[in-house]
Amino acid sequence: MEKIKMVTPLVEMDGDEMTRILWQWIKDILICPFVELKTEYYDLGLKNRDLTDDKVTVDSAIATKKYGVAVKCATITPNAQRVEEYSLKKMYKSPNGTIRAMLDGTVFRAPIIVDGITPYIPTWKKPIVIARHAYGDIYKAVDGKAGVGSATLCYTDTNGEKVEKKVFDFADGGVVMAMHNTDKSIESFARACFNYALDMKLPLWFSTKDTISKVYDGNFKAIFERVYNEEYKEKFESAGIEYMYTLIDDVVARIVRSEGGIVWACKNYDGDVMSDMVATAYGSLAMMTSVLVSPDGVYEYEAAHGTVTRHYYKYIKGEETSTNPVATIFAWSGALRKRGELDGSSELIDFANRLEKATIDTIESGEMTGDLLSMFKKEGVKAQKLSSKEFLEAIAKRI
Repeated sequence: MEKIKMVTPLVEMDGDEMTRILWQWIKDILICPFVELKTEYYDLGLKNRDLTDDKVTVDSAIATKKYGVAVKCATITPNAQRVEEYSLKKMYKSPNGTIRAMLDGTVFRAPIIVDGITPYIPTWKKPIVIARHAYGDIYKAVDGKAGVGSATLCYTDTNGEKVEKKVFDFADGGVVMAMHNTDKSIESFARACFNYALDMKLPLWFSTKDTISKVYDGNFKAIFERVYNEEYKEKFESAGIEYMYTLIDDVVARIVRSEGGIVWACKNYDGDVMSDMVATAYGSLAMMTSVLVSPDGVYEYEAAHGTVTRHYYKYIKGEETSTNPVATIFAWSGALRKRGELDGSSELIDFANRLEKATIDTIESGEMTGDLLSMFKKEGVKAQKLSSKEFLEAIAKRI
């Protein structure tokens, strides 16, 4: 069979631990037998990030801007224990945070729905899409230890005028942090959310905690309201969908009682946490698509979960693992489909669709990784646990 040819390369960002192993298997078993794969490769594994002083992460984001589509493996964000384990020069920042800040995009995360896997919240009949702002807040924060003394927040304008606010008088030790966001990035976030909701014909709910963070979160609320009223109100009314702003604790209560079918827009940290909650409630963190969309139409597809450290340590001992690769498969299929759309390649689009269908068909036929066994219930189908590689091979037979 002649392989499908690609016109423009994808930016390929390799990662860490068990997901790095799955990454190579997915290419070897599911993609390269069918596609003449063209990528510009960047090794974002922790050792190479340390070797390059994290320049490789910046280079991968620049390449993504150049080519327009990237696919990223899960990576380690090092803590103190990882610094010691890998003998790192320093505690590097999150590569996802670096890339997202450079692309200034919005992350959309949606569950992969499979017949036979019922969400833990049984009222959820339709997907809940988390739209996560991917710039600033705690991910670009400056923080540090404080001793006895006073902490202040100081802003200096271009004329040298200063505005200073007292943060806290420390009688003993503590910690202090300052974070920021920009009006431009918030506006881009708002437009991305409104456009996505219109494209999907889904209502959009946006939540912050402006009753507590009256200026910071209040600015998010005000910008969303202005952009909606000036640019999207008539479009939403014509489409028969709603835009609603409310407090984040109120949305949590509403979401649990809903049937789904909603785009839930969240600030950076809220979206990080809530996307994991939603993914788990639908079945598994490994059953969640994730795509970063920048204001200028750049796309970066990734798995929404971590590097699966526990399975990796089993793997390097020679033990067989049953790690779920579905989110990583869908990162590849999403990137290939978008590359096909931008290059006008119907063959590449068709392959991406077939890859996703083969993956879902494999699970619905009863062949799956161990994390899905306990939650799979389908009349007339007996669930069978496969190793990671066996699962990929079962998918390949159905493409």
